[in-house]
Order: sequence, then structure tokens, then C-alpha cells
Amino acid sequence: MSRAMRIISRMLGGLVALLILLALVMTLMSWNWLRPTINDRVSEALGRPFAIQGDLGLAWQWDSWHLSPRISANDIVLGDPEELNHARGVEAGTDEARTAHIGHVAVSLRPLPLLQKRISLHDLVVRDASATLRRTDETHNNWQLTKTSDNNQEGSDQSDGSNWQFAIDQIDVDRIQVALADQVLDVDATATIETLGAPVRWEEVVGSDQKTDNSDQKPSDSGAISENSATTAERDFRFAWQLKGSYRGSALSGKGRLGGPTALREGGRFPLEVHLASGKSRLEVIGTLNDPMKPAGLDLQVGIAGNNLGDLYALTGVVLPQTPPYATKGHLTADLNHPEGGTYEYRNFDGTIGDSDIHGSLRYVNGAPRPKLTGELVSKQLRFADLAPLVGADNKDTGNSVNPDQPADRVLPVSKFNTDRWGTMDADVRFQAQSIVHGESLPLSDLSTHLVLDNGEILLDPLSFGVAGGHLNTTLRLSGQASPLRARIDMHARGLHLSEILPNDSDLTQGLGEINGDATLTGHGHSVAALLGSSNGELQLLIEQGRISRNLMELAGLNVGNYLVGELFGDEEVAIHCAAADLQFNDGMVRPRVFTIDTDNAIINVEGAVNLANEKMDLTIKPESKGFRIFTLRTPLYVSGTFKNPSPGVEAAPLIARGAAAVALGTLAAPVAALGALISPSAGEKSQCGALIERMKTD
Repeated sequence: MSRAMRIISRMLGGLVALLILLALVMTLMSWNWLRPTINDRVSEALGRPFAIQGDLGLAWQWDSWHLSPRISANDIVLGDPEELNHARGVEAGTDEARTAHIGHVAVSLRPLPLLQKRISLHDLVVRDASATLRRTDETHNNWQLTKTSDNNQEGSDQSDGSNWQFAIDQIDVDRIQVALADQVLDVDATATIETLGAPVRWEEVVGSDQKTDNSDQKPSDSGAISENSATTAERDFRFAWQLKGSYRGSALSGKGRLGGPTALREGGRFPLEVHLASGKSRLEVIGTLNDPMKPAGLDLQVGIAGNNLGDLYALTGVVLPQTPPYATKGHLTADLNHPEGGTYEYRNFDGTIGDSDIHGSLRYVNGAPRPKLTGELVSKQLRFADLAPLVGADNKDTGNSVNPDQPADRVLPVSKFNTDRWGTMDADVRFQAQSIVHGESLPLSDLSTHLVLDNGEILLDPLSFGVAGGHLNTTLRLSGQASPLRARIDMHARGLHLSEILPNDSDLTQGLGEINGDATLTGHGHSVAALLGSSNGELQLLIEQGRISRNLMELAGLNVGNYLVGELFGDEEVAIHCAAADLQFNDGMVRPRVFTIDTDNAIINVEGAVNLANEKMDLTIKPESKGFRIFTLRTPLYVSGTFKNPSPGVEAAPLIARGAAAVALGTLAAPVAALGALISPSAGEKSQCGALIERMKTD
């Protein structure tokens, strides 16, 4: 051996001996002298007390022909931040001010992967560990670990370019307890996590035929994981958990299973199973977290049931209406790294709300400037009572306490629209329903609507449905960002059958005519009553080939109409050839430009005004006898009072002469032009309303 080789050999031997000596020294020496330094550094970094109160040790072990350090520590305590202690009124250093405690922790670290920016742990052992997560309000909690926003920014800048990876082979825990005391969500519960005696295979839990969304996920920058990147063993369940406590005053219980450490590696799919129950609410989840160390997404089969969809806002941030009890099952996926923002899709779900069914798919993007919900929904049967709180109707079954009681002297609904959350998200949802049930009222069918919510403004275009043998097509706009709320409605009714609108009585309603109408109204206010009380616009209405009698008015529950018909026609039934109305709305005051009823015996004109703001009316009904037909009433009628308590009677002044009535009729020629568009094309030349309108134009 040459001299150079001998020198190199001696140097290498000396280096190895030095490393062995260093390892022996590191193993045999006490590391407790480092505890104060570690405690101070960690406490400063986290902005809260941290202390290793027990022994700190270092040992060496062989791991697959690699010498690896094994670090252990006993009695580790992490305290709550000072601001939280002050808010709760507790003293630092006490058990009440503790975030977490670990009796013993040991970890084996592979040193060589550190050169490749990989933190590779052979195993992690945890004994006697507990943690309590607390939140007193939106600004005080103990699970945000960074000290300041500057540290957050600095840490994020460093981590963005580091690309460090993390992997762990084995986790050994005997019992871990995690408590949650959240005053915002009103949750006080404790979960216990334990190692399963033997792994439970994925297929045993979900079934061999049930799969999550592995087949249609494609590789992308967002980190979606394909089935080929995860083995079946990685998705085995290794841990079980149980939970007990309370949620909003009701008992809360739960159980489930979790995956093992191999699924925590980069690109892994971490399995989880959740069964939660609180009162009548249920949550069932089975599926995987994609790339859980980042994390990148979700792939879950989800079932949810509860008393009120609106309660989910506190948990999800998604604005949903106040509803009766609900239940739904479907496929939930998430792409948390989507370029547009975290994206969640709830696909092919089936559900019920009250006695209504609903099916479809929804997509929620947590993007800028606001989150957005899109989707398409269908329903076979929809009960109006199940959606009443959404449109501001009183429904005490939902527990909606924000709606005041309807005043005894008012008819128009005063329940307030809740617009507080309209500006928190956007929406673009299409909905179709085959049948709509509205109590004892008119059944609706073939509902079709397109809802767009944009920056607090709701647009329903169209809102169309079949009703009373005809069709109603509406465009509704509600501007929730304005105070008070502003609304506009454009409505077109065609072919509505009077026989289906009035209560069913074959003798009285058979052969009744049809209604056609148009309306364009605007208004402002926080209730239906306020909107109508400030309304501006116009309404045109034609009723063709109808009949009227006192019995029919009584059947419809119209006491005032019963009185008026009796005064005009007595007890006989009278055919209505046409009823035409063109009403003008001005700041809640409704005045008829045209309000004429053409019957066999007379032409009846209605004048006056109705005040929708105070629900008062002052109307005059003036009949005009036709030709030589006998018509006994010689004085006008009036209707005054309020909607709740109307007061009809007979005017003292006599009727004007027939010639003067004809002159007055002629002055209506301009307003009646708009009514011509409402004449049904199918009626053609047989239209009685067409004849009446022509007479108005020529007289």
C-alpha cells in the first residue's frame, strides 16, 4: 500500500472513530441542558408557552442498514395564547390554560433523506396525549399557532420555495384525547383515538362494488390523485375514534375510523369514516382525503339529515334557506387547489326537504370576489310550505323567529325578507319541478326557474309554471344590497281558468271563462306589504266568458262581492261577456284607468282608488243599463274601509244619464289599447272582450 493510501485510510478510520465517539457521547450524555433553550425558542416562535418538563433523550438505532437517531421527550406541555387566557379570565400555567399535553413521544428520523428535502420518519410513538381546542369568539382561539402575521408571511415565503416533503412509516399510539370547546358553534365534545388491533380493509367498509371518484379523476396541477398512485393497503383503516359531548344544547355522539401513516405520504389517499348524531341531525361520511399533508382534495360519499338547512351556514359558510327537516345523500368531491379557488362538487344527490323531494348536482367555488354556487336541480313534488321561509312567508314550524306576527288589522304579509346573507355569495342555479302543492290552494305544475344571485341581487328569469289550466311567466328582480330592498316584477298570465281558481263546485263553476293579464310593478321595502305599499307600475287584466252570482261570491268567500252582486243583479246568475281592467300604481296608490264589466243586463264601471300602503279603499261602482233591458238599480254603489274590514253601500247621488255614460266611456279609448294584446288568439272574432274594447274606442 502506498503512503498516500495509508494516509487516506488513517484519515477515514479516524473520521469513523470520531463519528462513533460522537454518537456515543450524544447517546450517553444528558440532553436536558437543552430544554430551556428549546422551550424558549419554541415559545417565541409559537407565541405561547411551550415546555418539555420531563427528560429529553437521544439514542441511535439501525433502520434498514441505516443508523438513525431516535429522539424522545417526556411531559410536554403547550399552553394557550395570552390573549385567549385574558379573554377567558384564566391564569397562564394552569390546566385551564393548556392546549395540549403529551406524556411521552419518540420519533426515529432518517438523516440521509434530509439532503433531498425529505423529512422521513421511521416511526412515531405517542403515549398519554391530550389536547383541548378552544374558541370563545371569532377572534380568540388556540389552534392558530403562529405568533404574528409577519411570522406568517415570512414562513409562507420560505415554504413556498422549499418544497419539503414529509413521510412516516409507522404510528404507535395507545390513547389520544382531543376536546373541542367552541363557543361560536356551541360545541363541547371530546374525541378519543385508538389503534385498531388489526387493520380493516377498505373494501370491508365501503363494499367491493362501491367506489369513490377514482376512475374519472385526471392528473392536474391541483393535485387530483389517480387510482394507480395509491395501493389498497394504503387505504386500510388503522385507527378508530369515538366522540361524545353536546352541540347547541343537544347530545352529540360519533364514531368512525381513520387511515394509517402510509396514506399520509405525498400523493396518498387518506381514508376516513364518520358517523355523527346530534338530536335529529345525522352525518355519514365515507371516503378519502387526497394528498392529506397539503391537503389537495376530497372524495367522499356523504349523507346528511337535520332539522334546518339554514343551520349548516355556521359549519359550511354556504348560504342556505331556513327549511323543515331535510335529508340528502350524494357524492362530494373537492379540489382545494383549483385555479378559481377551492372547488366543491356535490353530484347526483337525492334528498328531501319536508315532504318535497329534490335531486341534482351542485358546484361551490370559494373564489373571488365572492364564493359562487352553481347547479341544476329537479323535483317531482314540491310543497310550497317547505320553501315558505325562503320567500318571507310565516312558517312557525321552521322556528324562524325573525318574522314578526301578522297584525290583526292587516291582510298583506308583513314578514320581513332576510337579506343579510345575500351579499356573502353568488349563485347560478336552474330548478324544475313537476308538481307544486300549496295546501288547499291552487296546485301548480311544470315549474321552471333560473336563479341568479350576484352581489346581493336576486334575479329569477324565468319563473314560470302552469296554474289553473293556464300558464304564468314571471321575471322577478330583488336588489338586496339596496336599503330598503328594491324589487321589480314582470308577470304574464295566459289562459287561467276561473273554474279551477274558485273552490270546486260543479254546479256553480262549470263553464266559467278564462283570465289573461300582464303586470309590471316596482317597489321598495323589506316585506310584501312594504313592496306593494310603495309600488309603481301598471296591471292589465281581461276576464272573458264568465258568470257571476251571489252564490258564486259566497262560494269564493267574498262577502263584499256577495253584497254588490245582490244589489246589482239580485239573486239571478248573470253572464259576464268581458271584464277589462287597466290599473295604474303610483307609490302604492292604485287607480283604474279602465275597469269595466260587460254583462247581459248592464255595463259596470268602477272608479276610485285603493291605497296599498294603509290597505284602505274608496271605490265607486256605476252600472249602466243596456238598451231596454230592465235594470232596477238607479244609484251607484261604493266600497270603502280597509281590506280587513271593508264597508259596502249605496251612494246617495243618482246615476248619470246613458248619453253621459257613453261620453265617459269614450274617454277610455287610449288606455284600452293596451288591453287588446290580452285577447286570446284562439277566441278570434268570437271574443266578447274584443267587441267591448272596440266599442270603447269608437263610442
